[in-house]
Amino acid sequence: MLIKNISSSACLSLVLLCAACASIDGDHLQQASAGRSVASLRFIGEQRIPLDYPFRGSIVGGLSGIDYDPRTNSWVMESDDRSEVNPARFYSASLDYDSEGFHAVNLTGVTYFRQADGSLYPGVADFSRRGGGLGGEVPDIESIRFDPQDSSIWYSSEGYRKLGMGPFVKQASSDGAYLASLPLAPMFRIATDQELGPRDNLSFEGLSFSPDGSYLWVGMEAPLYQDGPLASVQAGAVARITKYTRGGKLLGQYAYPVDAIPFAPAGKYADNGVSEILAINDHQLLMLERAGIQNSEGVFKFYIRIYEMDVSEASDISRIASLQGAAYRPAKKHLILNLNESNLPYVDNLEGIAWGPPLANGHNSLVLVSDNNFNATQVTQLLAFEVIPKQAR
Repeated sequence: MLIKNISSSACLSLVLLCAACASIDGDHLQQASAGRSVASLRFIGEQRIPLDYPFRGSIVGGLSGIDYDPRTNSWVMESDDRSEVNPARFYSASLDYDSEGFHAVNLTGVTYFRQADGSLYPGVADFSRRGGGLGGEVPDIESIRFDPQDSSIWYSSEGYRKLGMGPFVKQASSDGAYLASLPLAPMFRIATDQELGPRDNLSFEGLSFSPDGSYLWVGMEAPLYQDGPLASVQAGAVARITKYTRGGKLLGQYAYPVDAIPFAPAGKYADNGVSEILAINDHQLLMLERAGIQNSEGVFKFYIRIYEMDVSEASDISRIASLQGAAYRPAKKHLILNLNESNLPYVDNLEGIAWGPPLANGHNSLVLVSDNNFNATQVTQLLAFEVIPKQAR
């Protein structure tokens, strides 16, 4: 969604994590995930995918979501390409890493998402040529998750407000075929005649299943119009994080306090919001906050923080139409890592975060991916971390 100036190296190997990657069955997965906790993160390594890397008839870029399937020991990464470079798609991959280093990222397949009628998602130009509604929905896919129960694919889109298209969450088979859509609360509908509902390009940025797969979380990047202004240098904002059953019943909704923009821009633009969410357990989530700040030459620098969000004492805000002036308890947040203060060689537009296989010492691993926006001033980087658990009391 943003852009940043970087040095032009192709694939950088440092040191990463992880796993004698034997497949893990569902029972073991549930036991391992139920016991997850995060005290801190230790950086282990980085890999990069070159700009405009060609792969099986597609151009790799815009990777804004990532997830791992322990059943098949495989990864997926989706592109937020609005079917402009290539149709909406996700890539299958294997990540070769262990406790001594991050050795390679190997793409193994590209799969195109299909609409309910079996067609590919159109870009704006194709949508317009085909007479509006006949073209289907223009996608802006920002998150992807394996279903813990059957390894199907769930994905979220921010929609396209300018065309009257709202955000959505859909389920697909492993070959990209449409399976179902998640029913959504009325507050997430687009109202093109007034400032109500989701802002353009600032809605369903995050998606995460509970450890057992019985429900899922959907995270807004920024406030609904009725919930107040966007984050600024002077003040933060609030984003709704919603808990749904697999069938779309709303179980709860919580207000996540988004940071203020850390520095004033030297250019024309700056923002801050939630770029992904990841469930730790039944009441805590990792929140990836991403700020992009433009310099005088129009190039963005990114500021990335990972927080722990705890909803156990937060108010359920699902019945509050507008958060402006409303009385409620926001979720608590605790800083896990500020990536700009962690001696990383470079921090780009990180938008995806996922649990990886366990390391040899039993600790969880965590992998992040950046969205390069198909832009030469950015990189597609994958960062891996060892998760240091909280000490049992």
